[in-house]
Amino acid sequence: MMREIEGVASEPRLRRRWFHDDYFDLFVWETERGDVTQFELCYGSDSAERALVWRRKGGFFHDGAELTKGKSATSQPIVLRFEEAAQDLPQKVRSAVTQRVREYVDGKVKAPSRRKRYRREPWQKVRPALPHAK
Repeated sequence: MMREIEGVASEPRLRRRWFHDDYFDLFVWETERGDVTQFELCYGSDSAERALVWRRKGGFFHDGAELTKGKSATSQPIVLRFEEAAQDLPQKVRSAVTQRVREYVDGKVKAPSRRKRYRREPWQKVRPALPHAK
């Protein structure tokens, strides 16, 4: 299950949030009403990390090795794994991100690759230790 990392600096008129587990980092930008305007879903191991990025005003792009799209054996586990990890996320965040991830994986939208390797912003590089669930 993903847990929220507290203390992430916001931007003017947008709340920036960070959710993390052992496989995913989800960075979300929300309006004051809680509408998602942008997200970065980072997944994979450090050496093979990928990121699916969506922006309301720019669409999708994907960094890192391309994920096979469609109903293939390699793409669907990412969706299922995210849905399982996202169960405790706020409803608006979970719904918005899940919908976009499915659109991308099902091949309904195009997402050009910008880089062969995902590069985090400085504020995204610190990975805190999560308390173990009891």
